[in-house]
Amino acid sequence: MSGISGTMYGVEESIKAKLAAVGATSSDKAVSPEDANLNMQEQNWLHYIAGGMFAQVKKAAGNLYYVAR
Repeated sequence: MSGISGTMYGVEESIKAKLAAVGATSSDKAVSPEDANLNMQEQNWLHYIAGGMFAQVKKAAGNLYYVAR
């Protein structure tokens, strides 16, 4: 089980870094996964990582995402 959580942590950090790099730091600046240059693995994990009360990756309207810091 620790292998899965380690993978998820790595993917989450990569997603957060890519969202921050394109300036997606608020719901007004949210971008699509393609605009953030997320690879297929990151896109597949996105719905597990995004959302939630304490998540740092948030989903905005229209399938757009941003990192809340």
